[in-house]
Amino acid sequence: MGTPQGNHGAVAPQWFPGATTPGQGGDFRPLRALGARGLLQLAATTSLAAYAVWAAVLMPGFRRVPLRLQVPYVPSNAQQVANVMGLLRERTGKTADLGSGDGRLVIAAYKQGLRPAVGYELNPWLLWLARYRARRAGYEGKVSFLKQDLWKANLSDCYNVIVFLAPSVKDPLAAKLLAELPDEARVVAGRFPFPSWTPSSTMGQGLEQAWAYDMKEVRRTARSSTDGCTL
Repeated sequence: MGTPQGNHGAVAPQWFPGATTPGQGGDFRPLRALGARGLLQLAATTSLAAYAVWAAVLMPGFRRVPLRLQVPYVPSNAQQVANVMGLLRERTGKTADLGSGDGRLVIAAYKQGLRPAVGYELNPWLLWLARYRARRAGYEGKVSFLKQDLWKANLSDCYNVIVFLAPSVKDPLAAKLLAELPDEARVVAGRFPFPSWTPSSTMGQGLEQAWAYDMKEVRRTARSSTDGCTL
């Protein structure tokens, strides 16, 4: 059966939500397509809402960080988390997530036995969200989320470091990790690799790919390159 079409086969009119139908009183306003002006108003409203979220949630964590070292918050998906954890399987020791966002990687690391598990994050809203997620998962007081600039954090006692950061910060971060991490440490990068390092292993494809770097091998390669240049 077809849909009821009313008198003379005409398609029944549609109304805006909340508009009254004929005979009920009030205005009768058929639904019309948005014109150019309406589309512009919708775009402006959407942009304003997006800026409000940025200003309230994401901007506070950036105010103390130099522009070239700022990294926007992009949450990791389930497959990215699984790939990172796969590259850290059978490892132990202190684990740090640099720019821990909503805390999902720190919580996953703790579940896998990587303890203590610590996240470094400047944004207060994301810190609140991470701690809320930990409390809901039953790990309150077992994982730590520190309001600290990752560039000022001392990583010398970390044996596993997780990095989901933009390519623009990889070179300065590589220098910090080389200077501070012990030889036994492993660094796992998500989404983007360290351009000057050779990974020990990888897992996944595309934006879900993760790269593992063993610091002892990274230093050995760096020394070999330096020795080759001086010959």
